[in-house]
Amino acid sequence: MALNLVAKVHPVVFFTIVDSYERRNPDAHRVIGTLLGTIGVEKGTVEITNCFCVPHNESKEEVAVELDFAKDMYELHRKVNPSEVIVGWWATGHEITDHSLLIHDYYSRVTSSPIHLTVDTTLHGGRMNIKGYVSASMGVPGRTPGTMFAPIPVEVISYAPEVVGTYVDDVLSGKVTADNYIGRELTRMVNQVPKMSAHEFEEMLNTNMKDLLMVIYLSQLTKVNVSLNEKLTMLVATQ
Repeated sequence: MALNLVAKVHPVVFFTIVDSYERRNPDAHRVIGTLLGTIGVEKGTVEITNCFCVPHNESKEEVAVELDFAKDMYELHRKVNPSEVIVGWWATGHEITDHSLLIHDYYSRVTSSPIHLTVDTTLHGGRMNIKGYVSASMGVPGRTPGTMFAPIPVEVISYAPEVVGTYVDDVLSGKVTADNYIGRELTRMVNQVPKMSAHEFEEMLNTNMKDLLMVIYLSQLTKVNVSLNEKLTMLVATQ
């Protein structure tokens, strides 16, 4: 990938990263994960549409990433959305650490020229800075080459449903004049959601859960009976 690459990121990616940071272990300094998306139709762009957190342990001396977990999560995501591929990785914080290169090296083996996205969830400098990088080789000819992280532009883009959420926020803040037609349509959509109390919802959930557990139990029981029947048939055939 060229250094003039542009990373176009959807809001859901940032929400997932912030949520993962809030749910981190108390002793975790930062959180990392995999970026999913597609190579943009426009030349020199990558569209980042999804991501997930990858457990890891990190100290000053070493870093250990649960690679099997990352592979399993990616396979599960592929079953839901086959068009999304690994395009890089993300980390919380406002800086590139000594271990970033090691993690980046792993993602370089699963995708060509991965993007590294940093999201400053610590609000260093009073705001949540978002930066994108790609790796670039550097060094003197004839010597052992090194690697550096070169910054690339990051843009935030949205699907139509995501734009609707932004529109509502702008209306409530007074930035945009409210549209009566859109208001009526939103009201109609909200009214289509069944109204029930917390007790009714909990009772419905528990009932469905019991039905699901019963189906699982019966299926397992059926498998056992079939297995026993096969063994008895083989036993009779050998006698």
